[in-house]
Amino acid sequence: MTGDITSNEEQIARIRKLAAASPDSPLVMLNINRYHPAAEFPEGETYRSYMGAIQHSVEAVGGSVLWRTEVQGAVVGDLEGFHEVLAVWYPNYKAFLTLPNADGAKEMFRYRRTCVKEAHIIELADFSDASR
Repeated sequence: MTGDITSNEEQIARIRKLAAASPDSPLVMLNINRYHPAAEFPEGETYRSYMGAIQHSVEAVGGSVLWRTEVQGAVVGDLEGFHEVLAVWYPNYKAFLTLPNADGAKEMFRYRRTCVKEAHIIELADFSDASR
């Protein structure tokens, strides 16, 4: 999976089914990123521009970046050498699916291709609702 930074058709089809079946279900996408040296993580201008573009585009679809943090190391599994984890909240699956067409998304994806060498994105249920 080295070098993968985009979803495949099977993954997107599954998300589309969830969007149709659960139109009001919020979710969190946990992004685990390894950056190219050119991104100059965490202080480089390109990296900072990428983070600004993510913030803008995610907010344009009604979502928010909950948090992001530098990876200190892997304890279990083969994730050594990854740089950062971001948790991104979306109000529903449709919002996530519309991200590629959001305001500023072209710029965000351009920065993504420049910055991200490898990514793992894990879909999580949103457990922020205390009534659950």
